[in-house]
Amino acid sequence: MPIDESLPFKPVRIALLTVSDTRSLADDSSGDLLAGRIEAAGHVLAAREISKDSKNAIAAHLHRWIDDPEVDAVITTGGTGLTGRDVTPEALDQVADKAIPGFGELFRWLSYESIGTSTVQSRACAVLARGTYIFALPGSNGAVKDGWDKILVQQLDSRHRPCNFVELMPRLRER
Repeated sequence: MPIDESLPFKPVRIALLTVSDTRSLADDSSGDLLAGRIEAAGHVLAAREISKDSKNAIAAHLHRWIDDPEVDAVITTGGTGLTGRDVTPEALDQVADKAIPGFGELFRWLSYESIGTSTVQSRACAVLARGTYIFALPGSNGAVKDGWDKILVQQLDSRHRPCNFVELMPRLRER
């Protein structure tokens, strides 16, 4: 999709949450990939943390960042599968004002190119919560690459045409 080079780039302040019972910042390869891509695109990595696979713990991180004026968007990685410990979408449901169903639909459609029908096991999703975008990606390196490289790098670029998430930010809290 086209980038309109005549427009100014507006950096987005993005918080990154890895959801895992086993990873730490020292061995969070998917988080490292995503953090590097966020900064390489010219955005600000506003915060980065790890959360246990717990709806309440994830929601607490999200609430804190939603209320932080220095965070425009949150990206989570992990906890979007089908096992009993995968509760990231349910945590997003706890904080959401509006679902962004097209994000998960597009993610799975693009992911099909990489992993075929296994993409049906992904519950990647996105919501809007009190004016903050929250995107939930699976925890694999491939999923992080697909989600960032094929969707978010464009939609979080203020110059992307015909439209993007950034241009809506000033109006997200309208009532």
